[in-house]
Amino acid sequence: MTPIEALTQRIGDIPVTTMEKAVKAKSRDFFWYSPVLKDRLDHISADAVVTPRTEAEVLQVLTVCHALDIPVTARGAGTGNYGQAMPLAGGIVLDLARFNQIKSIRDGVVVAEPGVLIGDLDDACKDAVGQELRMHPSTRETATIGGFVAGGSGGVGSITWGSLAVPGNILRIRMATMEATPRLVDLTGPDIMKAHHAYGLTGIITEITLPLAPAPDWIELLVGFDDWQSCLEAGYTVARNDGFWLKEVGAVQAPAPYKYFRRHQKFLNETDNVLCILVAPNSVDALVDVVSHAGGRIAFRSDQASAEDRKGLPHLHHLLWNHTTLRALKTDPEITYLQMGYPENDIAACVAIAKRFEGEIINHVEFTRGQGKVRMGSLPLVRFRDEARLREVMAQLEDMGCEIWNPHSYTWEEGNRSDADAGLIAMKREFDPKGLLNPGKMIGWDNPDYVFDPKSEHVFGGLRRADR
Repeated sequence: MTPIEALTQRIGDIPVTTMEKAVKAKSRDFFWYSPVLKDRLDHISADAVVTPRTEAEVLQVLTVCHALDIPVTARGAGTGNYGQAMPLAGGIVLDLARFNQIKSIRDGVVVAEPGVLIGDLDDACKDAVGQELRMHPSTRETATIGGFVAGGSGGVGSITWGSLAVPGNILRIRMATMEATPRLVDLTGPDIMKAHHAYGLTGIITEITLPLAPAPDWIELLVGFDDWQSCLEAGYTVARNDGFWLKEVGAVQAPAPYKYFRRHQKFLNETDNVLCILVAPNSVDALVDVVSHAGGRIAFRSDQASAEDRKGLPHLHHLLWNHTTLRALKTDPEITYLQMGYPENDIAACVAIAKRFEGEIINHVEFTRGQGKVRMGSLPLVRFRDEARLREVMAQLEDMGCEIWNPHSYTWEEGNRSDADAGLIAMKREFDPKGLLNPGKMIGWDNPDYVFDPKSEHVFGGLRRADR
């Protein structure tokens, strides 16, 4: 009897599938945004998919997998981009999509299970108390709240509320450990970081408590600028104006908006550098005055657009964050992306990058807030030549003072371009002593002395096509 057959016998009526096509589909995320990861991980598949529906069923599955030494990789909707939800060592994918109850909604607070779709959760909060989640990814309609908390860092709303890691943006996480007898651990305060952005390496999230925010009828603005520097300067001016009630400020360099925002193309000029803004009704007129005086042209304003003009348009958040990359990929499969920050929000550095890498990089800036300051993050579109050139570009950007987070690596350390983290390793040893959770994603598990080297690549020794 195989370990998967033994698991199936021991967990009763908890749904399990070993059908090859279904398992392969659930073993993938959006890793293919990266041509490097597509080459490395395209063959990866689990041995089975297990779909618990309750916290008790999650504990039951973890107990049996621990006893049988079966690797467990948690999955929400698989909308991540770095292979976080891919079972590099086989075993099972723990599909949490049906573990999706909203436990409670009250003024300012929502409690939910991890499999709830973010859009459904957001809508339920608006219906119940007229409030919304503080932030969400561009995949609002398809991503789960557990996946966002376990793998995300920020998104639409971060212009006001900062990143998910900021104290107060996650109030509590309940996590199941991977031990002979799994424990349920309630994480609050600094302990939240034991589960947030840890890719399911330290435990399985079973419940999340999040704060809510007021929910005005957000107005969408697309503002065109003739040159990239003016677009950035206007974006920075808007983002740091304390009088504007904002949910999103993003800037996309020409020719990307006209070329890739296909349904909005009728409002744009080919040379438009576009500022994309979500603003509350009580701030929109003042904001329009500011961007107009900065040389901007109001290309689209949702509250003044006709029903015919609005017909078929995607939400503004589907133009930004990593949806910008997705829209580019649909038109041009040679496009990939990077994740980076600029030195001290240096507009001059961003303009210099546009000139130095003309034809190779199209800039895409997301304005966010952190530690009381406006920050410029970036998801630039990059024309992919080969892996060697991609590494060279990252090194050159770092030499220009930029901070890089590498979306072309499946390991925690290489993605963050950092050494092994003793604290994270200690957490994993406490909560997952056998190392069965999401194996292959942490170099430090096998090599606690690992020192990051941008010129080399770690290859997980257990990387394999799942045995059947």
